[in-house]
Amino acid sequence: MSVTVEARRIEQRMLQRRNGVVLNRISQVVFALAGILVLYVVGRAAAANLGVFFQQVLNGFQLGFIYALIALGYTMVYGIVKLINFAHGDVFMVGAFVSFFTISLLNLHQWPLAVWPGMNPTAAMVIGTVTVILASMLTCALLAVTMERFAYRPLRAMPRIAALITAIGVSFFLEYFGGLPFVFTNNYITYPRPFEVFVLNADMVPPLWLGILWGMCGIAAIVYGILKVLGNRGNARAQAWQRNPFLQFGMLFGGFLGVALTIIWLTPRLVRTHFDLTASNAMLIIMGISVILLVILQYIVRYTRIGKAMRASAYDKPTSRLMGINVDMVIAATFALAGSLAGAGGVLYATAYNRIHHLMGIIPGLKSFVAAVIGGIGSIPGAFVGALTIGLVEVLSAGFISSPMRDAVAFSLLIIVLLIRPQGIFGEAPGEKV
Repeated sequence: MSVTVEARRIEQRMLQRRNGVVLNRISQVVFALAGILVLYVVGRAAAANLGVFFQQVLNGFQLGFIYALIALGYTMVYGIVKLINFAHGDVFMVGAFVSFFTISLLNLHQWPLAVWPGMNPTAAMVIGTVTVILASMLTCALLAVTMERFAYRPLRAMPRIAALITAIGVSFFLEYFGGLPFVFTNNYITYPRPFEVFVLNADMVPPLWLGILWGMCGIAAIVYGILKVLGNRGNARAQAWQRNPFLQFGMLFGGFLGVALTIIWLTPRLVRTHFDLTASNAMLIIMGISVILLVILQYIVRYTRIGKAMRASAYDKPTSRLMGINVDMVIAATFALAGSLAGAGGVLYATAYNRIHHLMGIIPGLKSFVAAVIGGIGSIPGAFVGALTIGLVEVLSAGFISSPMRDAVAFSLLIIVLLIRPQGIFGEAPGEKV
């Protein structure tokens, strides 16, 4: 009798699994058809107006680089603590407001000229802007460490759902505490940029400089390709050079600079269609600072003692403790790094879009979480690629479908990725530790 009951249970389980597979396949087909339809609409609209299309690609890069700084914080925290810190987007909001107060009340961006009146204005602008960004990064790092110490650490031994609910509670607290009249207020505030923003176009860049920049990007790509081939053949020196963070910085910065220059100057001449494309100096500054911070983060994770401790703690916390690693300190350092990146992202976002609000961290935080999942949560390069993908998809959807569709398409992309490749683009399938 018991054998018959167990056989029926097994049969029911198999039937449920089969039905689940069928539903999964049907949903994949539906979302694939919807994706093809969206691509068709965007492609038709882009072909009709190439100038708008390439301008939106540039805008998508700008937004994607900002998302990358937030997504890196999500992926780092999840990689070690296995926690989705939903308050991370509000740390991003605090960073934007900290920079607002340092600029509007303290005039921190003008301190080089106040100390050395004869300093070159461009050098003073660079130093002042970097100082504002560092102030926001430091404040957000302290905020993230405080959150970890008092909100998350006491719940570390509890089920994960407890920490997740706490993260949502911390997020609501930061949002609505910031909306109080004596804190940030609930008004939209115009952001005073730390530097003067002006528009660049192809006519402002002499062809000689364009040729030099394109040549540098081409040489860098050729060198990296040679190192890649030699590294695949087992050349240890080529593999070491390939992992060099400064070379990675050159590849990333050179590659995106080459793409931006190509879109702005070369594309109108190749397609023999006249259209004006513009990129502000703020866009280039955002790209440059994001890549620099990414390289610094990669260097910290790969080559420093704290980075090695982070990787060891992410793999096995009990064994790491037995090896003398202070796991609590490592987790606090991870939150500090994640918070500092969110603070820098808040400054860059406010500089790009010139308006801040106490609820401004909700949607960028969710989009950055989507970017981290798409790229493979726990993977730093994956978060970067996922953020650029989300930025491009969002801006192109807003430009060629409709503005309300930008969120729908971005979150639908998350569903498609979870159906087809749940571990993300750069993620690894879960395996058992021996």
